[in-house]
Amino acid sequence: MASRTAAEFKEWIKEHRITEVECLVADMAGIPRGKILPASKFLASIDSGTLRLPDSVFGQMVTGAHAETEHTTYQSPDMVLMPDPETIRIVPWYTEPTAQVICDCLDRDGRAVAVSPRQVLKNILAKYHAKGWKPVVAPELEFYLSQKNLDPDYPLQPPAGKSGRPQTGRQAYGIDAVNEFDPLFEDVYNFCEKQQISIDSLIHEEGVAQCEINFNHGDPLEVADQAFLFKRTVRQAAMRHEIYATFMAKPYEQEPGSAMHIHQSVTDMRGKTLFSSKAGKDSRLFLAYIAGLQRNLPAVMPLFAPYVNSYRRLVRFLSAPINTHWGHENRTVGLRVPESSAQSRRIENRVPGADANPYLAIAATLACGYLGMTENLNPTKPMEGNAYASTRFALPRHLMDAIAKFRASSDLREIFGDAFVDLYSDVKASEHDAYQQVISPWERQHLLLNV
Repeated sequence: MASRTAAEFKEWIKEHRITEVECLVADMAGIPRGKILPASKFLASIDSGTLRLPDSVFGQMVTGAHAETEHTTYQSPDMVLMPDPETIRIVPWYTEPTAQVICDCLDRDGRAVAVSPRQVLKNILAKYHAKGWKPVVAPELEFYLSQKNLDPDYPLQPPAGKSGRPQTGRQAYGIDAVNEFDPLFEDVYNFCEKQQISIDSLIHEEGVAQCEINFNHGDPLEVADQAFLFKRTVRQAAMRHEIYATFMAKPYEQEPGSAMHIHQSVTDMRGKTLFSSKAGKDSRLFLAYIAGLQRNLPAVMPLFAPYVNSYRRLVRFLSAPINTHWGHENRTVGLRVPESSAQSRRIENRVPGADANPYLAIAATLACGYLGMTENLNPTKPMEGNAYASTRFALPRHLMDAIAKFRASSDLREIFGDAFVDLYSDVKASEHDAYQQVISPWERQHLLLNV
């Protein structure tokens, strides 16, 4: 998409007969927040710099309430929203011609707001570019379909497809199982095409009514923007068909969780891979990148597994990793190296959940690799065999353990900044406190009359 000046914004809006514009900012959870304006007011705000939003949106929990934090001011000063001209798109599910645009956030002095998740990713990419390195990523995003769930006390139920019968068993890679929901996925692909979201293949995953969409590899910021919009797109498409789509890490009991596997590689500025030697062997930088992931994954876990529910996915033998081992063509490890040509050599980080904020998950995995490359770290030997049998290099099993590691990491504080680490940790800790106030059905079932 070509760069647009304010005048070109006006021309684009006129060409598409846009009447309203949604100005989007991703909060810590990846929830779109912002403002909806008439097109005329949107254009006027670009000229005057008057499109604003309180900085307190980054202190909001997934519940919508504000976190208990010492790291934001009670005054909630306004930020100036700067629409990124590369991101303006049609919103395809509305009947009224509506545009959406992703915004960057500036403070009153014109500086980028450092705690904005999109800015966190941009800061990591700037570190790569300063070294003459160009990261490339491609997420694989899993999600479940379910019947509408109007009472959250009740478990989810798989939806019925064209046959009229809900799935009752796992149908991994089943073609007919995906085709049950053809009308929904036709909408998804149509909506993505209209929004220039570059998705590739669709498969049925291991769980009941679980699917996966693969994104084409590309620039990390552009891919993160697309993943941010894609999650909203799938939810909107599903509701048109009277069902839900959810990116919860573990929405169904006894079923595998949903991941956001991130394939990643690094090239020079001309596009030549840095992960292979001239002879086609694993390069020193490739091994150092893996080592950076191995050392830092436990501390960066709140960005990959941000909720209590996230850790229900990370259990043995349910297609999710439990440690930081790496290996070639091994799906039991946290860091898999797929079979590929030398130029396409890459690492698949299998740890992030589908519930993670795409900006922060991509930023986190690239940050870990960057630290490994700049510090010339050495990885362990590749795992050959079942990584679930290993008790070494374990990932955190609980959210509060992960938050403590994140807060304590001097390396991550240096690369992300104290302001982001403190605020994000406070938001996650407050969400955990809110969860602790809820009495679960399990407690009522087993404790009410037995203890």
